[in-house]
Amino acid sequence: MKFILSILLAILLWTGCKENPPSGNSEISEQNMREYIKTLSSDEFQGRKPFTAGEEKTVSYLEKEAKRIGLQPGNGNSYTQDVPLTSIHGHPSPTLDLFGKNKVSLHLNDQYVAFTQRTDSAIAITNADVVFCGYGVTAPEYQWADYAGMDVQGKIVIVLVNDPPPGMGGTDSTFFKGNTMTYYGRWTYKYEEAARQGAAAIFIVHQTETAGYPWNVVREASIGAKLNLQSLSYTPCQMQGWMSTEAAQEIFKSADLDFEKAMIAAKTPGFKAIPLPFKGNVSIKNEVVSNTSKNVIAMIPGLDQREEYIIYTAHWDHFGISTPIDGDSIYNGACDNASGSAALMTIAESILKGGPYKRSIIFLWVTAEEQGLLGSAYYGTHPIFPAAQTVANLNMDALGTFGQMKDLSVVGYGQSELEDYAKRWAEKQDRYISPDQEPEKGHFFRSDHFNFAKIGIPALDAKGSYDHRQKGIAYAKEMGEDYRTNRYHQPADEYDESTWDMGGMVQDAELYMNLGKELANSQDWPKWKAGSEFKSIREKDRK
Repeated sequence: MKFILSILLAILLWTGCKENPPSGNSEISEQNMREYIKTLSSDEFQGRKPFTAGEEKTVSYLEKEAKRIGLQPGNGNSYTQDVPLTSIHGHPSPTLDLFGKNKVSLHLNDQYVAFTQRTDSAIAITNADVVFCGYGVTAPEYQWADYAGMDVQGKIVIVLVNDPPPGMGGTDSTFFKGNTMTYYGRWTYKYEEAARQGAAAIFIVHQTETAGYPWNVVREASIGAKLNLQSLSYTPCQMQGWMSTEAAQEIFKSADLDFEKAMIAAKTPGFKAIPLPFKGNVSIKNEVVSNTSKNVIAMIPGLDQREEYIIYTAHWDHFGISTPIDGDSIYNGACDNASGSAALMTIAESILKGGPYKRSIIFLWVTAEEQGLLGSAYYGTHPIFPAAQTVANLNMDALGTFGQMKDLSVVGYGQSELEDYAKRWAEKQDRYISPDQEPEKGHFFRSDHFNFAKIGIPALDAKGSYDHRQKGIAYAKEMGEDYRTNRYHQPADEYDESTWDMGGMVQDAELYMNLGKELANSQDWPKWKAGSEFKSIREKDRK
């Protein structure tokens, strides 16, 4: 009888371990991570917006903590890298007016938002022709040319979000990568291409399903000053922005056209841009200030391979103080991205205890991610450590707050061999690799790892997000949707000690720590996989 009870007890213990596997590394301190998050997301840090007192507090705190735990300065004798930015606080006209057979006036914030990257004190677009240009894509490799046969010089261009076809449908996975968004679907590309075509202004039609976030996120992001790198790689349109789906429908209806039919036509190869029977007026007045923000950078120098680098990244910034929601005006950004910044510091603490390492390990907290990945973009064009000698980038952004996960979801799955390294470490945690569950939303282009990929460095952005260890897939989806709807880019993204389950963050931090340590003591160079658009950049750089 005692033998049978012993067997039953062993089975129960084994089952419990399978359901709640140990974290696997006690050096990752959940308590330390909590303290970092609690501090960085406190009201004292005023939402961590660049060019504010919140930035000064954040940079000072990160530098102080990096010194305290024993990291060395990563930029010569300095723990920071200057990032020259221009702050443009635009004040668009109350309405975007279209004059034709029927007048259409789109109301600011409710139906349209606008901004400019130009530093003129005032911009006025008057009596401009209006053209619907499908997805606004010129992609010779796919024989796709939305602007073909249409001169949009000086005109107002309206385009759809995402790729053609719009991230849903499409049985040929090689055509715009099927359901996986390419860079052609990203709003930054659409702005760039409209500028190359000579448009005066471009407005992207917002659709919640394909954009991945509701209209209020677009609206709030447009309010207040926007930051830009002082030196841009192209001359932007006079004005850029978004309009709601309802606004686009109103425009087409007033022109005796059907917006739904136009969207269907835009999905078809050979689509021709549609001139709309309107002349458009819209203006913007600007307050322009140039200033310098800071990336924070620290390192653990390597030994015999010290001139080969692994770079960890997380962005420290958020939206500062902005439009009050339910009486709260501080956009604390606890999950996005005090969580990643805290995980980065906690990983650094742990890695320091396990050294020395052959390769150098860099810890980079970048600025102005929320303004368009600007801190990492600046680093990409002004790298402190040469891209050809950088082995990998490991990026962390908005880690989960609702417990341990079975999965490790990889953004941009199929891009590089880093996911194969991550798979091995995930399996040690009794987890499995999951491709990005929303590839149509282009998450690979929406965090700082993208700017490392653009210069050829294999980059990984991964976290548990899809399959909760105890409560499963449906629960994880429910919690993710709740965050996006009720807290993402809102004042409600606050640290709550009573409800935050840090088990998933600890898992992810351990995995990233182990992966970085493996690379730091290796001679391997992870490669981009066949079909990656970044493969040729790396191969050219590493010759």
